[in-house]
Amino acid sequence: MKTENTICVLIAEDQTMLRGALAALLELEGDIHVVAQAADGREAQRLEREHHPDIVVTDIEMPQMTGLELAAHLKDTGSQSRVIILTTFARPGYLRRALDAGARGYLLKDRPASELAEAIRRVHSGLRAVDPALAAEAWSADADPLSDRERQILQRAGDGRSSADIAAELHLSEGTVRNYLSEAIAKLGAANRTDAARIARTRGWL
Repeated sequence: MKTENTICVLIAEDQTMLRGALAALLELEGDIHVVAQAADGREAQRLEREHHPDIVVTDIEMPQMTGLELAAHLKDTGSQSRVIILTTFARPGYLRRALDAGARGYLLKDRPASELAEAIRRVHSGLRAVDPALAAEAWSADADPLSDRERQILQRAGDGRSSADIAAELHLSEGTVRNYLSEAIAKLGAANRTDAARIARTRGWL
């Protein structure tokens, strides 16, 4: 039952079964209440404005808006909701980007549900909840050389999108898209855009 001490949580996860399972498990905790569930980043953005949850638990890779983009948006708009990233990616690059985006927690999906509940309590109390080994590895790893725009374009190029499609979606010229791709390819020492996307994904920069 919800009380004034209950921690209100929004879950953003595009896999329906996993999203439902997470909600059911968290509802078993006496002090946690799942106020809303989102299937993609845009829906999570809307539901956050509607419900003002204490904690947003979000996956990284989702349609419409990634979990990292969602975290950055909430940070930039001054939202009081604190973000915990829940992902399969044990990559230092992702963790660094998550923390830079304002996330307060970073957990892997293969951990017990009890650890997620405890992470929610820690983050709600103002602390961080990040796996120590992954954190140490993250700050000893190479820094992400890509700009936000290069990352946006390279991610779409890696998915097989043409320069024309990318330009239309991001309201840029095709020449500008090609210039960004060339910069990204050079920074990563890649052979082409596909190779660049592969390198960036391996390191957790996409």
